[in-house]
Amino acid sequence: MNRLRVLDAVREHGALTQVEIAGVTGLSAATVSNLVKELDVAGMVDLRPSIRNGRRATQVSAATSEGLLAAAVFGDRDIRVAVATGPGDIVSQRRMPLPADHAADEGMSRAARLVQELVEATGQGMGGLRSLVVGLPAPIDTVSGQVGSEGILPGWQGIAVAAAMEDAVQVPVRLENTANLAALGEARLGALQGVSTGVFLKVSYGVGAGLIIGGELFRGSAGTAGEIGHVTIDENGPVCRCGNRGCLDTFVGARAVLAALRPTHGTLTFRDVISRALDGDPGCRRVLEDSGRHLGVALAGVVNLLNPEVVALGGQVARVGELVLGPMREAIERCAIPSAAASVEVRVGALAPEEADVRGALTLADQLREDADRASLTLQ
Repeated sequence: MNRLRVLDAVREHGALTQVEIAGVTGLSAATVSNLVKELDVAGMVDLRPSIRNGRRATQVSAATSEGLLAAAVFGDRDIRVAVATGPGDIVSQRRMPLPADHAADEGMSRAARLVQELVEATGQGMGGLRSLVVGLPAPIDTVSGQVGSEGILPGWQGIAVAAAMEDAVQVPVRLENTANLAALGEARLGALQGVSTGVFLKVSYGVGAGLIIGGELFRGSAGTAGEIGHVTIDENGPVCRCGNRGCLDTFVGARAVLAALRPTHGTLTFRDVISRALDGDPGCRRVLEDSGRHLGVALAGVVNLLNPEVVALGGQVARVGELVLGPMREAIERCAIPSAAASVEVRVGALAPEEADVRGALTLADQLREDADRASLTLQ
């Protein structure tokens, strides 16, 4: 445990002398000296001579050879893979399109191949990879380790994704919902930094939310907390892919938006709608304003229940900013209790739509790496 205290100190504060480590951890100088020697032998720290207050000292920092982290984040029609030395230090990344309703085998094969290509391009080889986090735009049942809804990502049903990817890349793998990953990314590097209770709302082809409670990601008892896209806002509304009627996703998801515009605009992509709205197209703007109102109605219940400090909007819809945020705020003020509505700030996420979930995945991969280091130290 004392070795872990020293390692955590240099990870949190950066390079420290042994005297400074003693001050931070409360351990004696002699104990710190012995622990640093053990960590150096284990390859967990780097040592270099330094001068502090005119005296020679040994500067201790977390080892730069801790290995690589990887993220493989799936969208409805693409996969984004990144390799990094830490959550904020991406070495290389790549995006590859995928067919709609692709099968799990195809997606995982492409993910494993991209991870291998990016890792080998760093010159370290696959032996340098320490952990991988896979993100899917679907509820993840943490009990079974599988997609938690039969109607969402049907090509991934019944697949133990983490286990299959571990066999492919031979490192620890964690599976997580992409909205949760984006919430982690914003909590670590973006709009939810320092926020104790916050909500990240991801609106792209579908709708999802990541919940930050007590400064930590809240997954619920089985991992499916935050599935706001499948909250019913009209019990007589359209049938949703999840099997229920009137889910939020049937009003604001890409399918609903494109269907509303098809009679007047023909065949568009969701990105087309965003771009045209930014260019002033009145029909596209109206549909997205309506989406903002629907989102606000659903969020009002979340605001009443959780009383969050911040709601951060991400995903492709975040590009239109106030066009959606304004109607969202109005609906929250109308439908939530006044004190809760008055205390929440609704704003656009700080990270780019294609970045937040990747950064969150690397944050979680970093935690996996640290867990492995802790297990190794404990065994020693």
